[in-house]
Amino acid sequence: MLRVAVPNKGSLSEAASAMLTEAGYLQRRDPRELVMVDPDNDVEFFFLRPRDIAVYVGAGTLDVGITGRDLLLDAEVEAEELLPLGFAISTFRFAGPAGQYSQLSQLAGKRLATSYDALLRRYLADNKIAATVVRLDGAVESSVRLGVADAIADVVETGSTLKAAGMEVFGNPIMKSEALLIGRPGVAAPAGLDVLIRRLQGVLVARRYVLMDYDIRKDLVETSAALTPGLESPTISPLRDSDWVAVRSMVPKKDTNRIMDELYELGARAILVSSIHACRI
Repeated sequence: MLRVAVPNKGSLSEAASAMLTEAGYLQRRDPRELVMVDPDNDVEFFFLRPRDIAVYVGAGTLDVGITGRDLLLDAEVEAEELLPLGFAISTFRFAGPAGQYSQLSQLAGKRLATSYDALLRRYLADNKIAATVVRLDGAVESSVRLGVADAIADVVETGSTLKAAGMEVFGNPIMKSEALLIGRPGVAAPAGLDVLIRRLQGVLVARRYVLMDYDIRKDLVETSAALTPGLESPTISPLRDSDWVAVRSMVPKKDTNRIMDELYELGARAILVSSIHACRI
């Protein structure tokens, strides 16, 4: 049975469970539930603190898990990225009181508060910056006002929390993060892992694409196919009127309306768009 770690709370939790549900796996209904078995898919889910997931996977206690790239690198364990999942996208950045810092060299000799001390120490060492790292479990943005630190290094999504605390980011991002499926390197893939990865990849594609159908004159097919090439090639079907054909193709969801407009201007009609519930590529 495949043993999978899933975040039990925080920004990763709801999105991870939603993605697994879309992939056809059972997920808990009671947030207090810590372990759940999906017998039809031969998978056992363990709901853990996001920060602990890399530790369990790295130790081999669990086969795979969903956590953030920042948490994986900060854990310093033997675990690796198997698949980026496209949610919980953020950057890990330095921030300080508005107008006080503009470059990293100004951090020399300063106190830097963070919840990702291992990740920050490596970055400072790589950039030859001598600073004191102050580890906090949360509310890092309050540390400067409370006199615990001179600046901070934290995960930034929108930046609104920092602005509310009178802080601003500076310097280049330390790293970019997103949710990942992680596993142990150099270990034979456990039963069910290939299916899990294939299903999650299918969810990612289904979220990024829609299915577009339209009718067009035969002499315009090559031009329309350039607008809707699909992943491999569009499907062309004959219509009762031999001068026209029906075309079906997958197109990026973000480009849907632009492509519809261009097809209509070209001469396509009966242009329909359908959501993709699931797929295998």
